[in-house]
Amino acid sequence: MDPPGPASPLPFPHLAVHPCRPESRVWTLMLLLGTCLLYCARVTVPICAVALSSRFDWDKKQFGVVLSSFFWGYCLTQIVGGHISDQIGGEKVLLLSASAWGLLTVLTPLLTHITSAHLVFMTSSRFLMGLLQGVYFPSLASLLSQRVRESERAFTYSTVGTGSQFGTLLIGGAGSLLLDWYGWESVFYFSGLLTLLWVYCTCKYLLSEKELTIPMNYLTRGLSIPKQTKVPWKQLFRKAPIWAVIIAQLSTASTFFTLLSWLPTFFKETFPESKGWVFNVVPWLVAIPTSLFSGFLSDHLISQGYRTITIRKFMQVIGSGLSSIFALCLGQTSSFCKAIVFASASVGLQTFNHSGISVNVQDLAPSCAGLLFGVANTGGALLGVICVYLAGYLIETTGSWISVFNLVAAVNSIGLCTFLLFGEAQRVDTDSVYVDL
Repeated sequence: MDPPGPASPLPFPHLAVHPCRPESRVWTLMLLLGTCLLYCARVTVPICAVALSSRFDWDKKQFGVVLSSFFWGYCLTQIVGGHISDQIGGEKVLLLSASAWGLLTVLTPLLTHITSAHLVFMTSSRFLMGLLQGVYFPSLASLLSQRVRESERAFTYSTVGTGSQFGTLLIGGAGSLLLDWYGWESVFYFSGLLTLLWVYCTCKYLLSEKELTIPMNYLTRGLSIPKQTKVPWKQLFRKAPIWAVIIAQLSTASTFFTLLSWLPTFFKETFPESKGWVFNVVPWLVAIPTSLFSGFLSDHLISQGYRTITIRKFMQVIGSGLSSIFALCLGQTSSFCKAIVFASASVGLQTFNHSGISVNVQDLAPSCAGLLFGVANTGGALLGVICVYLAGYLIETTGSWISVFNLVAAVNSIGLCTFLLFGEAQRVDTDSVYVDL
């Protein structure tokens, strides 16, 4: 993809400089907060699973439909979101989508009390939430791939990625307390209003009016891709490393979604006397330092001269392989303390994926990372639909949680083996001679 001309200022130009600069730190923090609030909104329904099921008399299969509907919407906007971000700037896409999902989260409890078709409404609401949030990570990948040097890429992405743990931690802690004190509706109000506040502060204090304006020439040509910037799809999809990262991404994304959706219910039903704020907080609290450490370790090892692909694969072995072992242990224990340890280890080690396949997309095709990440995440969302629903079906039919964690380990193993066999870190989006990384 051709670089933008001088008449089109780069979005977030500060991200192109060394991250120690104050302006870069501010934007990294704001992107981290945006990711945090994305997950706050996403996890509201899993956090309120037991309360919603009790309130509306849903069984596991019905609630599995509600949970999986998010991913049907999530998979539909990934590629479009990445493409639009490549064209007009990721910050515009992020703010527009955040405004919409924040408003939807606030309105959900109000509309639920109006309608009598609660299952249909909540399923539709989650589907729309998936549509709105589907553009976020492709936009982020597009933004960072163009603005962050390779030697700093893993740590920057891992730092922003910790927002997923911060968000789950925030909604797990504060949401559990609000749920106990004021009911499930308060969890939605809390998450939605915080998101709208973030959008307001970002627009008012960090972006100029010019940066918020969508170019008229883009609006007139719509979603078509200019001839000079068309992506070499045939070239890309003939490369085994592209398929390797796609399969690995869809595997890890779907298993992460499965754990994110069902862990609160697992703890609530297996250990009914336990406090919600413990199992909704501790695993995600552990995941924050592990994510930062994985990014630091990855960039440090690459700077020491290790091949990029070797480090990417090493991180993926930890993120998919070792984390799956702890997930299997989680299904075998009857001790609450051990379950917390195993869940924390599994969720925490999954963050090593940020320094593995998540940045490998940017290694392979930095000029169209948003589109490519969208393709990979679309596969992850589609498989997430199947895995989340299948998990609910397995629990309902077998009465055991062991089958769910076996499913997680099996899917992770497929993605990991594929990436280890075929993964590379050579650019494939250009006809120039490849540089062995």
